[in-house]
Amino acid sequence: MPPHLFAPIQLRALTVPNRIAVAPMCQYSATDGVPEDWHLVNLGRFATAGPGLIFTEATGVEPDGRITPGCTGMYDDTTEAAWARIVGFIKSVGDSRVGMQLGHSGRKGNTVPPWEGGGLLEGEGAWQPQSASAVAYLPGWPEPEAMGPDDLDRVRNAFADAARRADRAGFDTVQLHAAHGYLLHQFLSPVTNRRDDAYGGALENRMRFPLEVFDAVRDAFPDDKPVMVRLSASDWIEGGWDIDGSVAFCRELKARGCDMIDVTSGGIDQSQKIETGPGYQLDFSAQIRAEADIPTMAVGQITDPVQAETIVRTGQADMVALARGMLWDPNWTWKAAETLGAEIAMPAPYARCNPKLASTPFVKRDAR
Repeated sequence: MPPHLFAPIQLRALTVPNRIAVAPMCQYSATDGVPEDWHLVNLGRFATAGPGLIFTEATGVEPDGRITPGCTGMYDDTTEAAWARIVGFIKSVGDSRVGMQLGHSGRKGNTVPPWEGGGLLEGEGAWQPQSASAVAYLPGWPEPEAMGPDDLDRVRNAFADAARRADRAGFDTVQLHAAHGYLLHQFLSPVTNRRDDAYGGALENRMRFPLEVFDAVRDAFPDDKPVMVRLSASDWIEGGWDIDGSVAFCRELKARGCDMIDVTSGGIDQSQKIETGPGYQLDFSAQIRAEADIPTMAVGQITDPVQAETIVRTGQADMVALARGMLWDPNWTWKAAETLGAEIAMPAPYARCNPKLASTPFVKRDAR
């Protein structure tokens, strides 16, 4: 029997060959939303090592939904064609499935890349951020514009259109970004949602717009392909979004056809007080999995193969996702297979680099 980490998982008609995912990681290296050679190489190098699922970075569903001008988008034919090229390459070199994370930055948008200071973008190319309410992200920053009915319709439709484009580009799954303080999280959290209409106040109202967006995406994406949600389970702020709200939200998502929750935390406001450490978000994942009865993906300082195997084996999550660990070692999946005694296919040009992992022949497949 293979290690639990290398057992396949079935999500609708999609078979993910193992329980290892490459988490979404912003690269801030696109031009006008278009992913380029950097993205091809960055994502392609993960594909050669055989993780079960590879996610794109947070990808804006409209130009003003990007975090920075260097962030990727999925909102026109040019961005769609560029992503199709990358998906095709990933699928030509291995058996990884590919997911697109669809997001909208809300009040955290219109910024410069972090290595340029991360401050507000000014002058040519700048845009007016929108959010659930007119609550600035940082002291001294201008307030975002509170979204009106037409804005809600526009963004909801943009998510659905991006999902249709993702399907045409060959993605196997899409994930809605409702975490780390971005737009859908801004509606969920009382820290940022001060509305007095049907989209604010009580938990049911704060969940309304994110659930509407999910419904629009689920309707737009093929029924046999899974739709996931990345969720910050806690703001780590007194009186903010918390695990109880997360469980309630995930129950509603499951009832609407959500297939998995990628459980993370924080990001809504810099007053957060996060208690970090190896696997520090696992309790959130386990509670959502048990109480909302929905598969979960765990992320956050998961670095060791035995640690990852234990997470899946003990039912704390159904999959694990690595971010910084994958950037540091794109071949982490190979090392996990060696450590746990699993077999994994390798591209033919690499097969002789580790005989322990080369027992399953690689068969080059046509790009889908």
